[in-house]
Amino acid sequence: MNIVVLTGAGVSAESGIKTFRDSNGLWENHDIMEVASPEGFAKNPELVLDFYNKRRKQLLEVKPNEAHKALTKLEQNHDVTIITQNVDDLHERAGSKRVLHLHGELLKVRSTGDEKTILEWKKDLHLGDCCDNNYQLRPHVVWFGEMVPMMDEATQYVAEAETLIIIGTSMQVYPAAGLLQFAPQNTPIYFVDPNPSISSSERVHVFAENASTGVPKVISEIENSK
Repeated sequence: MNIVVLTGAGVSAESGIKTFRDSNGLWENHDIMEVASPEGFAKNPELVLDFYNKRRKQLLEVKPNEAHKALTKLEQNHDVTIITQNVDDLHERAGSKRVLHLHGELLKVRSTGDEKTILEWKKDLHLGDCCDNNYQLRPHVVWFGEMVPMMDEATQYVAEAETLIIIGTSMQVYPAAGLLQFAPQNTPIYFVDPNPSISSSERVHVFAENASTGVPKVISEIENSK
């Protein structure tokens, strides 16, 4: 079976990765636009680089949780593609083989002069760290106002999905939210989130719980329905 999995911040929250923003709209006490926009980077690059250095350090200290691990078991019997809005590498570390990062990857950096120059990066990134052509390096993360280059590929995967699993995301933020409209009409949807934004129906199966407990239940249901 061809299974496509859409994941958001909720799948990594139980590993200790802080979700994108808290209830007051701030991210680590910063206005989002200060640390996640081209304008913020142009205005105060040191602040932005420091912000992502802290995120990178935190990521290297956490581990995949039961939800990440459960998804790897699906690959034993099915063709699985994970499309994630997360910039962490926890899916890969858990063993998932095909992971599409819509919003970039925290453990990579790219040249500000050539977007195709992308480097693996696990240490701190500072002003003066440049590519071979002497352009400043920046986090390989999609900021507000920037294009999401992997959307076309993600759309194609969803359009071919025989089963769709959504984990830890409201699917209310575009362009990622638009992926749902490309799913075939007869494709069953499994939705795992403690505060689900959609209701159960004949086609949609909602698991209103955390990813670490909900995902194994979804997988069990899929396997038992074969």
